[in-house]
Amino acid sequence: MRVSYHPDYRVDLPPTHPYPMGKYPLLHGLLRERGLLAAPDIMVPEEAPLEMLGLVHEPAYLAHLAAGTLPAADVRRLGVPLTPRLWRRSRLAVHGTWLAARAALADGLAANGAGGTHHAFAAHGEGFCVLNDVAVAIGALRASGEIRRALVIDLDVHQGNGTAAIFAGDPDVYTLSLHGERNYPARKARSTRDVGLPDGTGDADYLAALGPALHVALGAARADVAFYVAGVDVVAGDRYGRLALSEEGLRRRERLVLAAVREAAVPLAIVLGGGYAPSTLRTAELHAIVFEEARAARAGAG
Repeated sequence: MRVSYHPDYRVDLPPTHPYPMGKYPLLHGLLRERGLLAAPDIMVPEEAPLEMLGLVHEPAYLAHLAAGTLPAADVRRLGVPLTPRLWRRSRLAVHGTWLAARAALADGLAANGAGGTHHAFAAHGEGFCVLNDVAVAIGALRASGEIRRALVIDLDVHQGNGTAAIFAGDPDVYTLSLHGERNYPARKARSTRDVGLPDGTGDADYLAALGPALHVALGAARADVAFYVAGVDVVAGDRYGRLALSEEGLRRRERLVLAAVREAAVPLAIVLGGGYAPSTLRTAELHAIVFEEARAARAGAG
């Protein structure tokens, strides 16, 4: 399975900042150590050009990001300090998701070792998300004529409000979000299908809600490609998650998604989404599970 990765996916943030940027190189190292990623399968992204970003994001917002002149209130809403390195990193991650989607169209399954920045809207960022990588990838693939319809399966614990808002009213993009109902964001956007879960939801109830939602979404979307935001902040003990999946429950979730999408014969691009486990290494280990299950799925299909 081909995977997008760039060393500059990591950006140094203040030591007290809650976002675990170090999870990206740690995950990359784990995948290499476990034989899940070989050098020939690594796709190295470039900075997504402004023309590509402009398919989704407003020109004024992009101009502020490029010049480093984002108003202070918007930086606070973003939740991370805006620096030239963060701007570069955000563009690399967008390009990485586009590369993963094109590889999925060719191979059936691919991934980005970052991405899932689903809180970024067309005209602003929030919740640690600067640019909406999945939305831009969809926009670019549609503009090139490579796809017409897309499905976003967003299983991060936080609703994908930016993605939902960008594609609101678009009949050719189906957005499914399964999330903590009382978690961030306080004001939810409207996805094509939202499934809000109560705090403390565990394995059985989570999977019981996911299965039917996937079935409906895959049938209704009639997608040329699907994007899977595989957030691991649903696992018990996550600092911002408030759900209670076990590690085995997370593994079963990944198997369910991979099997359902494969059965529907839809190419799948995996992106990471969020994760705030007690340690950065633990977060990376949880992210590695979807790659383990993807390899197993491919081996079973072969």
